[in-house]
Amino acid sequence: MKNKNIIIIIAVLLFAGFILYFSKAGLLKTPEKNTIAESSEKQNASGHEGNIQDTKESEAKPETSEEQETPVVEIPPDKQQLIGVKIAEVAVRPLQKTIRTVGRIEYDERKIVTVNTKNEGWIEKLYVDYTGRYVKKGEPLAEIFSPELIATQQEFANAFRWTTQNKENEGDFSDKNISKMLRRDAEAIVEASRQRLRLWDISEEQIKKIEDTGRPIRTITLYSPVSGYVTQKMAVQGMKVMPGEKLFDVADLSSLWVIADIYEYELSLVKLGQKAKITLSYFPDKEFYSQINYIYPSISGTTRTTKVRFEIANSGGQLKPQMFTNVEIKINMGKKLAIPDDAVIDTGTRQVVYVDKGEGYFEPREVMLGMSVEGFREVIKGLKSGEKIAASATFLIDSEAQLKNVTPLGGHKH
Repeated sequence: MKNKNIIIIIAVLLFAGFILYFSKAGLLKTPEKNTIAESSEKQNASGHEGNIQDTKESEAKPETSEEQETPVVEIPPDKQQLIGVKIAEVAVRPLQKTIRTVGRIEYDERKIVTVNTKNEGWIEKLYVDYTGRYVKKGEPLAEIFSPELIATQQEFANAFRWTTQNKENEGDFSDKNISKMLRRDAEAIVEASRQRLRLWDISEEQIKKIEDTGRPIRTITLYSPVSGYVTQKMAVQGMKVMPGEKLFDVADLSSLWVIADIYEYELSLVKLGQKAKITLSYFPDKEFYSQINYIYPSISGTTRTTKVRFEIANSGGQLKPQMFTNVEIKINMGKKLAIPDDAVIDTGTRQVVYVDKGEGYFEPREVMLGMSVEGFREVIKGLKSGEKIAASATFLIDSEAQLKNVTPLGGHKH
């Protein structure tokens, strides 16, 4: 019995000693504490990894931004020479635009005269019997017989004769007042008849002849009012003519008009007074100079052009209406920032040039361009004076840039 009790006591003591030993060694901990510690360690580790990742991203971002600011394509110098790359400098230069167009020689409308008659009659004699004949001022063109005109002349002759007779017999009247009144009335009738003849283009010489002979002139003669060429002839021997009917057109060709066509998009550049050089295939070695004296107010709906007019002298008479001419109008556009036309890659929606950055690198840059003048393009935005750009083989450089996916800053593929 005593032995059993002793054995039990010894077992209890051994168990208590084991528990005390393990507790002091730290092997027996609560699961809750272990879980909290593990989660804390994980959070610290994840935070540390996040900081490392953020640092890496912040270090990568400046490189991406720098890459977008200066996209470049590399063309080694030996390859540049092989494909024929030429470098040009962006500079401010004087620009002069030349408008080349075709013109036609026309009659000067201010020097065309129509000859007609103011009374009814018949053409009894025709002096000018073909179109194109040259006539001098005052040269007779035709003679017209007019019964109405003969009656008016007869009336004038009778009134003039009666007035003359009254002056001779004025002393036969006892009442001088009656004599003065009759003389005054007769003179008024004569003057009215004379004025009527003048209005019908009877010359003073012809009126004087009627006064001297007392007989009317059978036919009235039409004279040319200017020196020039008969451009139209409607008069025919023996034909009846009516008042106002056109019989002849006479044009003075001492000066002529040149009518040129200007396209709608060039119209804003054309001003009155601008000088032009006019040449003809008829005179390959001769040049005429004139200036714009009129711009017509309408535009042709079919050709989308408007007409401008020049005036040129025709002293030798060698220029003919309806001749074709070549017209050059030079317009000074002032000094502009400009680049060669070949330096521009025009995609239809934007314009791109390749800026030489040195050491074989070219930057594609989008630009805004203005007018195109004699092989140059005006630069409105995107380039500065002094920068250097590729002025030839730009298509090959652009192809290389597309293969390497290099596009202008903020741009897209084209």
